This record gives sequence, structure tokens and C-alpha cells, in this order.
Amino acid sequence: MTAEANVEELAALVNNGDVLGLPTSTGDYAACSMVATRALIRRGLKDLNLVLVPSSGIQADMLIGAGCVRSIQNGVISLSEYGAAPRYVDAQRRGRILVKESTCPAIEAALTAAERGLPFMPVRGILGSDIVRLRANEWMVIDNPYPPGDPILLVPAIKPDAALIHAPLADRFGNIWIGRNGHARVLSHAAKMTLATFERWYEGNLFDDPVRASGVLPAQYVRAISHQPRGAWPLGFGDEYPEDAEEMRTYAERAKTDEGFASYLRERVHDVAEVV
Repeated sequence: MTAEANVEELAALVNNGDVLGLPTSTGDYAACSMVATRALIRRGLKDLNLVLVPSSGIQADMLIGAGCVRSIQNGVISLSEYGAAPRYVDAQRRGRILVKESTCPAIEAALTAAERGLPFMPVRGILGSDIVRLRANEWMVIDNPYPPGDPILLVPAIKPDAALIHAPLADRFGNIWIGRNGHARVLSHAAKMTLATFERWYEGNLFDDPVRASGVLPAQYVRAISHQPRGAWPLGFGDEYPEDAEEMRTYAERAKTDEGFASYLRERVHDVAEVV
């Protein structure tokens, strides 16, 4: 049964050392819960293993800078037009995190394997790349049996301990509406549990809405929900609200130094009350 929680209670369901799946933070497939990210940092979590589906920006950068992350598997981390992800770059240079180089198709394939209860999934498009060489201790190239003589890459399933997402709507039955967000869907299906913040309550059962039913993530996948209007801020969230460009520029500038980032955390994370 899906539990209704405040954001601190939601964050308390993530443990040190967990594999945490995070969806992309930009574009039509944005589903990034920044309000829950700040709650995770306030908890002082350690040794998280992030899986980005397939990319991230300020969300992963803040978790890394706050010392919450042991390893990260991703396609890319960037603040887009605001520049590089400064805490991610700094942590790489200082050897503070383990970076598992990957690609969007490889991560999607690994999650799809977990979603379907399979141990691995074949991938073709990155054969011959340096990424395959760098991941040789985890990925395997075999001879395709259909037909023989054709190499194929096998990537092992990724089953996150938790998926953390932000959604537009939730109902009192624990269903959440994610629309056409395929990344959030496969991540939630693959994970052991999904933790979701959301913008608005939907009165009634989302599955009774013929327009929205096809975009609903059923309650059986959702461990807990938390009503958090503007929960993606400072990122934009579809048609709900735009990105706060001034705040993003502020973060990008202050996160360039240890001192600037520490002061940003004090002001935007630790000295605020966000419990709803």
C-alpha cells in the first residue's frame, strides 16, 4: 500500500549505500524531485550509488558535492547552458567518487532487463567504443548465436533500491500520473520501490480518466508519495512552471568553490523548512 508522507519521511526511506535511480532533469522527460534531493542531503546520507536515467544536472551535482555519493553511472552530467557540473568535475579530479562510464542506451537496456526480470540485455550500438573497454570487468561481449560470428554486448540488469521521481498528479489510491515519460516508467518498473513527490492531488481514481489512464504509474510500484508543489524548483517542470534561470546561475557560480557550495547548502538546504 502506498504511504502518504512529508518530504523528510519520504527521504528517510533511502539508506546509506543504496542504489538510487534518478530520472533526467530537462526537457519533456523531466521528472526530477529537487525538494526530496534537499531532504536527502539534510539526512547526511553516505555512499549512494547513483544511476542516472540517462542524464542529470544540478540534482546529481548537489548530492555529489554534499558528500552523499560513492559511485555514479550515467550518460552525462551537465548544467547545460549554465556550464559544467562543478561539484561533479571537482569530485572526479580529486578521486572522491567512482565514475562508471556508460551511455543512454546501455542504462536503458540494463533497467529494461530488471523491469522484465532478466539478468542482462543485449546492446549493439556501442560495440568498439572505449566505454566497452572501460567496463570490461562488468560488461561482456559474446558471439551472437543468431547468427554465429556476430558479436553482441551484454549489459547486466540494474535494479535500483529506490527510484526518486517528481510527478504532476497523484490520487488518493497511490497512483501517480507521469504522462509520456518513458524514462520514469522504466526506472520505476525496474526499481525495488518508487518514491514520488508530486504537484497536485487528482480527485478520483486516475485509472478512471480515459485521457490520463495510459500515463499512470500504478500504486503497486509506488512505496510513498509526498505532495510538494513546485517540487522540481529551481528546475522547470513541463507546463507547470519554467526553470528559475537566476537561481541556476547562482548555483553554477557558487558551486565552483568548496566555500561557495558550502554556503549555498546552508542557505538553500539546511536553513529552510520544506515539510509539507
